[in-house]
Amino acid sequence: MASVSIPRALVEGGDANQISVELSSRRTGMSFQRTRMSADRTLMSVIRTSLSLLSFGFTIYQVFQKAEEQHLVRSSHAARQFGATLIYLGVGMVAVGIAFHIQFMLGLRRERDEMREEGLVHAQSAFPVSYTLVIAILLLFLGLALVANLLFGLGPY
Repeated sequence: MASVSIPRALVEGGDANQISVELSSRRTGMSFQRTRMSADRTLMSVIRTSLSLLSFGFTIYQVFQKAEEQHLVRSSHAARQFGATLIYLGVGMVAVGIAFHIQFMLGLRRERDEMREEGLVHAQSAFPVSYTLVIAILLLFLGLALVANLLFGLGPY
C-alpha cells in the first residue's frame, strides 16, 4: 500500500481531526486516479475484442474472396458476408467503446472538479492524455479503412 505523507505543519500543530480529513482527502484523490486507470483497462478490453473481430473478419473475407477468384469454391457470398459482418461489428464496438470512455472520463473530471471546489480533494495531479484512447481512435480509423475497402475497393488491402 502506498504511504501518504502529511504536511509537517499539520502534524506538529494540527489535531487528529485535521489529520484524518487530510488523509481522507488524499485517499479520495488517489481513488480518482485508480478509477481513471480502470476506465483505461476497460477500453483496452474493447480494443482487444474489436481488433479480434476486425482481423478475423478481414481474414475470412479475404480467404474466401481469393478462393472464389481461383475457382476453388463456387460461391463464397455467405462466408464473405460473415467476414464483412465481423468487420462492421469490430468498427461499431470500438466506436461505442470510445464514446463510452470519453463520456465516462468527462463525468469523472466533472465529479473531481466539484469535489475540489468543495474542498474534499486536492486535485493537484492532472489527468494525462490517455494513450489507450489514442490507440482506440487509430484502430477505429483502421477499421473504417477496412470498411472502405469492402464497400468501394479503396486502399491497399
